[in-house]
Amino acid sequence: MSRFKWLSTLSKLPLIKMKKQPRLDYRNKIIMAPMVRVGTLPMRLLALEMGADIVYTEELVDLKLIKSLRRPNPALNTIDFVDPSDGTIVFRTCSLEKSRVVLQLGTSDAARALAVGKLVQNDIAGLDINMGCPKEFSIKGGMGAALLADPEKAAHILQTLTSQLDIPITCKIRILPDTLETIKLVQTLAATGIAAIGIHARTRDERPQHRPHPDVLQAVASAVDIPVIANGGSRDMHTYEDLHKFQALCGADSVMVARAAQLNVSIFRKQGILPIDDVICKYLRLCIDYDNAPHNSKYCVQSILKELQETPRGKRFLQCQTLQQICDIWDLGDYCRRKQQELKEHGNGGRANVILTECLAKRQRLELSDNLTDEYEGVICRNMAFLRSTYTSDTQLPKMALYVLAGKLGKKPPSYETHRCDKLFRSICSYDGQRFSSSFWEKNKKQAEQGAALVALLQLGHLKEQTLFDNGSLIS
Repeated sequence: MSRFKWLSTLSKLPLIKMKKQPRLDYRNKIIMAPMVRVGTLPMRLLALEMGADIVYTEELVDLKLIKSLRRPNPALNTIDFVDPSDGTIVFRTCSLEKSRVVLQLGTSDAARALAVGKLVQNDIAGLDINMGCPKEFSIKGGMGAALLADPEKAAHILQTLTSQLDIPITCKIRILPDTLETIKLVQTLAATGIAAIGIHARTRDERPQHRPHPDVLQAVASAVDIPVIANGGSRDMHTYEDLHKFQALCGADSVMVARAAQLNVSIFRKQGILPIDDVICKYLRLCIDYDNAPHNSKYCVQSILKELQETPRGKRFLQCQTLQQICDIWDLGDYCRRKQQELKEHGNGGRANVILTECLAKRQRLELSDNLTDEYEGVICRNMAFLRSTYTSDTQLPKMALYVLAGKLGKKPPSYETHRCDKLFRSICSYDGQRFSSSFWEKNKKQAEQGAALVALLQLGHLKEQTLFDNGSLIS
């Protein structure tokens, strides 16, 4: 075939269009509400597994997201938005939830909200603006429920987003003391082109102990054309059927669940509620698989345990500081250790590596003469975390143990040289002609010094590697 005939044939072939992700539909949905410290990736994925149709992230503040760096994480198959100052994960998501995750944003500024929207819109299904949070932090920053008092600003933020982003925009509010004023507010917000509105059936000043007002939501739902998502009924939600009862009571298109899901996320399960130990085990496996922060994992398990924290097992759990320690209680310790090693081998360096990279970059930009790599040349380093909960008394602490050892052997006491980068610390312990350090950056100087002393005790043969592996202090 000649070149011209080939081109002629090619021109007649149908165009292949990239398949777009279906636009998120908010009607007839059961939704996990945005919950601070609860709505991170493991809990969102578990909610979807249990039967939720849509999951919201915890509220993320615009300034925090704007500063973050978007980084694909091939080891976890996630997209991470990382705080460059300390390496913490601001937002982590994955393909399993991409078509059903809504990021809730805390903002009081249309330009900042738009900047965040452009940063994240290719990784989420929808963007929600928090206009209902009554907490002091949000209100002082002009965010959350503060926007209820300024409908013009609220509408401007929404209009900016709906006109310039490719994903559906929603907002979540609380009802006003007056029903007609609530209807008027919702109609104003609906006119901006939002795809739906979530409404908590209490006022800004009411709390969970107060009864919700489904009658107000009924009046609102009949006055607007966009989907209304009912929220605030958790006190009467004990089974899956209760979710639909509250939705019907409010005359809403969909229902959103917060506290009932926080206590037991299997509330989304049509087949019935699961025992809490089953829920915790499923949750912890996801925490392991997606390298969730230990403090966040612990908080969510605490929310599930409630009064069971006072049992012997609960008290042992409260002493945990690492994910490995938590997992040991639910017989997942071996799985946690194997998975963490596997993830490391696949390149998931974790928070410590991000911190070192960013700290070095910042120091180079400041054109400081010293270099962290040079400072740690010749230093014996191990991936050692200082975990206060593993020591029952101050006399057992690594620094004290090393000091006592030096006295017994008639050697000069150890000394410590600590480096600070932003709000993080790393220390070098000098003892008997050698220098020791943990490769991890700690939140304060004391913890950094304890970590360095712990490395010294290990390398000098006064601690066993297996013991440190088992209690979560030593990571490979």
